[in-house]
Amino acid sequence: MTLSTHVLDATTGRPAEGVPVVVERREADLWAQLGRGITGPDGRLDGRQGDWLPAGEPGPGVYRITFGSGGYFAERGVAAFYPEIAVCFEVSSPGEHYHVPLLLSPFAYSTYRGS
Repeated sequence: MTLSTHVLDATTGRPAEGVPVVVERREADLWAQLGRGITGPDGRLDGRQGDWLPAGEPGPGVYRITFGSGGYFAERGVAAFYPEIAVCFEVSSPGEHYHVPLLLSPFAYSTYRGS
């Protein structure tokens, strides 16, 4: 499995640079952290920024990406309702690419499975 994300700030219409991101996999009733990173100037995180995913291919299962939206907005002097945004998704075909974009604002967010 390969995994990427792209975070856009709906309030500015620009990529959200500097958003901390953590990716985890559910193991039994617990979450195991696989990696972390920070979005780059283009708002993307795809393996070049930080230890996003370990070497090898994680298999099928339930994953969670947590975006540090509260810190992102606090650094810009903007009050926000969501301190973090957690997006859970299921990987059924580990040979595929999974892209999980996030459109965020201080009081709303949207996500979907991208390509």
